[in-house]
Amino acid sequence: MGEDFEKKLKTGTTTVGMVYNGGVLLASDTQSTAGYIESRSERKIHKIADNIALTTAGVVGDIQAVVRFLKSEAKIYQMNNGHITVKGLATLLGNVLHGNRMFPLITSIIMGGYNKDSELFAIDPFGGISSGEKFFVTGSGGPLAMGVIESSYKENLSEKEAVELAKKAISTAQERDIYSGGRKIMVALIDKDGYREI
Repeated sequence: MGEDFEKKLKTGTTTVGMVYNGGVLLASDTQSTAGYIESRSERKIHKIADNIALTTAGVVGDIQAVVRFLKSEAKIYQMNNGHITVKGLATLLGNVLHGNRMFPLITSIIMGGYNKDSELFAIDPFGGISSGEKFFVTGSGGPLAMGVIESSYKENLSEKEAVELAKKAISTAQERDIYSGGRKIMVALIDKDGYREI
């Protein structure tokens, strides 16, 4: 599974998650590929709850199953206990993916949201959760986007600065990575007022 699996996972998208002053930004390209361009307007950012969203890279069927599962779990939790935390939902997903590690759901996720503060997690197909970073990237264009972000990211970016940096990172990947593309860049922001797309 090793190298071939990693190669398949890294073919076809660029997504970014970034903490800025007052919130979390998620951004992605909009092209889906399967050896050819299937769509130039694919949604890769999904709102899960009013305060949580995620970016996705991987196999579309697996991504759709994960998104449906998380939306329903967040809704059930909310009916009984109020809003679930980003860390709680990331932990739940990590446990589910780890439980399926023999037959993995081929998806790489950046989950971000806002509770009392900004939270950002990267979750791999086997349930590994990374946290504590101010930004993450996924997909085949990830190395290109990472280079752009690392060269310009600073603590306490304003919302406007974060949006511009994310757009530059995604557009750089769209220019140089043949699997990342589309005509648009999708950007979502999550802060104390909830989720919105720009």
